[in-house]
Amino acid sequence: MPRILAFDYGTKRVGIATTDPLQIIANSLTTLHPKEVIPFLKKYILTEPVALFVVGEPRQMDGSVSQSWGQVQSFVAALKKNFPHIAIEMMDERFTSKMASATIAQSGLNKNARQNKALVDGIAATIILQSFMQKQSLM
Repeated sequence: MPRILAFDYGTKRVGIATTDPLQIIANSLTTLHPKEVIPFLKKYILTEPVALFVVGEPRQMDGSVSQSWGQVQSFVAALKKNFPHIAIEMMDERFTSKMASATIAQSGLNKNARQNKALVDGIAATIILQSFMQKQSLM
């Protein structure tokens, strides 16, 4: 079964998470600079089949799109251009970074590890993917 990949897009880092081949478990895969994502995905897809991309949708508390919406739209356009055969879903990403930080704090990692923003972005992508998988199981 092909995997699902999720992205927590940021202008400095993109957290990427993936499912296992059975699409049961979500795990952080990596965190990359935005310019590295497309080349990374081209290599990754050569060895791992991917059925779907889930992209975190930046929203304000009131549900309106946030300032980073345009950058995320550009990222989605790049995904569509480079991988037209892979479907893309958007998933509300409100609070994922805060949830990721709380998860890291509860894990017992030392202060330096807790301040690692790449780790936060990877876990945020995992939370986006877990939320998407839970939403799908309810449908």
